[in-house]
Amino acid sequence: MSRDNERLLRLLERLGPEARRSLFDFAEFLASRVPAPRSAPQVAPRAPGETVIQAIRRLNRAYPALKRHRLMPQVERLLAQHMMDNRPAAEVIDELEACFAAEYRVAEGD
Repeated sequence: MSRDNERLLRLLERLGPEARRSLFDFAEFLASRVPAPRSAPQVAPRAPGETVIQAIRRLNRAYPALKRHRLMPQVERLLAQHMMDNRPAAEVIDELEACFAAEYRVAEGD
């Protein structure tokens, strides 16, 4: 048992029933303020023949909590490379997936 747990147990044992209820109420209040851990994104596999637009939609669904304005410049650049420079869709989608995953890692660190 950790020192904190031992200390809490010693303090708890000294309290009467009403003080214990108050302590538990306060502990539950504090615990409710802690944000729930984010679940890992559920990225659907790439469909055969998936277009760049379909990939962007798939990635947006997989990473709903990401701030889109932070991804927009990269997404626009990659989409333009595909449409204007004929960059292969598979290459662009690979890079899009990497961008979304990197932004997710940054968001997790915040």
